[in-house]
Amino acid sequence: MSQKAVLLDEQAIRRALTRIAHEIIERNKGIEDSILVGIKTRGIYLANRLAERIEQIEGNKIAIGELDITLYRDDLSKKTDDQEPLVKGSNIPVDVTNQKVILVDDVLYTGRTVRAAMDALVDIGRPANIQLAVLVDRGHRELPIRADYVGKNIPTSSSEKIVVELKEADQQDQVTIHENE
Repeated sequence: MSQKAVLLDEQAIRRALTRIAHEIIERNKGIEDSILVGIKTRGIYLANRLAERIEQIEGNKIAIGELDITLYRDDLSKKTDDQEPLVKGSNIPVDVTNQKVILVDDVLYTGRTVRAAMDALVDIGRPANIQLAVLVDRGHRELPIRADYVGKNIPTSSSEKIVVELKEADQQDQVTIHENE
């Protein structure tokens, strides 16, 4: 897999997240009865960054949760020695019932991850509504799912791969596009 281009650098990611934070506040008329839920793994880092920006803008904290969708995936893969799925666990500190839940993920592609996340959320409680914020929307949907908040739309071919690197996991912030060989 060879890198073709850097699509977003650290500054572009920061600007995109700031814009998304403003859009979330505007659409929801503030942050009352709202919670950000990051989809493991990079979605959590993005949710934390959005929460920081929202707090800077609004002066109030927004609740943050973490969602592990491993058991809800339709392409469940076995990862442990005993052939059981590797579950990292969810942590949502507030009841999602009647809350505006903003799911946060790094890349929206086929929509299957988001579908799994919605299934996992509904098993926890019944949100008033579910919104979706993604850093990158690359197209190629297999399910009728769209993001409410998008950092950048990046049309891709099916032979390309979007790689999101974040400081919390990768020691740098950037989004690159790679060609599968």
